[in-house]
Amino acid sequence: MSENESPNNTRLVLITGLSGSGKSSVAKCFEDLGYFTVDNLPLPLLRLFLEDTHSLAEGKDRIAVVTDIRAPGFASQFPDLVRSIDRTKTSLTLLFLKASDEALVRRFSETRRPHPLAGTGSAIEGIRKERALLAELRGEADLIIDTSEYSIHQARRLIYREFTDSAEEEPSMVVSVVSFGFKFGIPQGTDLLFDVRFLPNPHFVPGLREQTGVDEQVQEFLEGHDEFGALLAHLQGFLEFLLPRYRRENRSYVTVAIGCTGGKHRSVASTERIAAALDEAGWTVRVQHRDISR
Repeated sequence: MSENESPNNTRLVLITGLSGSGKSSVAKCFEDLGYFTVDNLPLPLLRLFLEDTHSLAEGKDRIAVVTDIRAPGFASQFPDLVRSIDRTKTSLTLLFLKASDEALVRRFSETRRPHPLAGTGSAIEGIRKERALLAELRGEADLIIDTSEYSIHQARRLIYREFTDSAEEEPSMVVSVVSFGFKFGIPQGTDLLFDVRFLPNPHFVPGLREQTGVDEQVQEFLEGHDEFGALLAHLQGFLEFLLPRYRRENRSYVTVAIGCTGGKHRSVASTERIAAALDEAGWTVRVQHRDISR
């Protein structure tokens, strides 16, 4: 049991910090980890929520709450609210996000949104005012993350590392393997595209035209040609190299599209074999034969 872990195993993360430091992006990371996530409740409602998190969070035992200077009275009232939480009943982490003045000014310029404390002044004036108001709260944080130089992928990796007990808890990446026919167009959202039209075409073999690549006779026909086995071996090896690296970048989905002329024989058989190999290797795989019935 960790230092802050409570006997009832309710884990609460309060996410706060400077405007523009990435709180909304971090909240999405917690959603991906299965946390019940609440964003920007007014302080009176937040107080009620924290008094009865179990029922209001629909029985979830992992909860993330985003709150910041947008809530009236935040700077003066929120520190006392944090102190009032019984850490013997709740495993609480106060997560504070910060960033440099330069990074925050750049982000407000890029989004063209005004700083909530700037009023008629400049963004840097609002940033400095907020930094001073939140100095006390920052001092009480359990974890401070400086997002000045972080991409969203780097931030996700850090959140996953800090708030998961094992790699198995991290959201899995879904690999969609799609067969298709080039004459009907390339599937939307394709990340990796492979053309298998060089394989012998069962369409021109008597008795195979009306069958598809999921049928045993079509697969046996393709297996009778050395290039089919070589193709599968090369594709499998290539994907074994690529997919862990996509996963390292915290991708949620990767779509592998395998195409032949009509999307009925060669691409279907190839998709079936590649999907089976990926499944056996432990990936979460979805199979779609887009054009098999055309």
